[in-house]
Amino acid sequence: MNEGLSVKLPLQKDKKFGFLLNTTYEDMILQNLKNLILTSPGERVWDPEFGIGLRGYLFELQSSTINNELAAKINEQIETYMPFIEILDVEVLRNAKIENMLNVTLSFLIKPLQKSETLDISFLI
Repeated sequence: MNEGLSVKLPLQKDKKFGFLLNTTYEDMILQNLKNLILTSPGERVWDPEFGIGLRGYLFELQSSTINNELAAKINEQIETYMPFIEILDVEVLRNAKIENMLNVTLSFLIKPLQKSETLDISFLI
């Protein structure tokens, strides 16, 4: 009997299984989506196209063009690597008080589960 679907990141020791596990599809999908967004193209072995490259947008000036470009890249990557997700909204914000901080909020639907989720990522260098 399986108790988990995948290893939970960041790795944390667990006495029963060795490492903590994702126990729901929602948790596993959120983790995989976060990895897709935070990975830079070329970072993943054998798949140089994988990843959004969020770090590359961190020092760009706030503009609707850059936000639209980032949203398009997110949609493109999700269509390729996670086609079971439908993006409902992408919001890209800069923090006025903290220099070099980017916040991305994704609202999406997990199509097979018919469940809406939100992922909020704050990225700071």
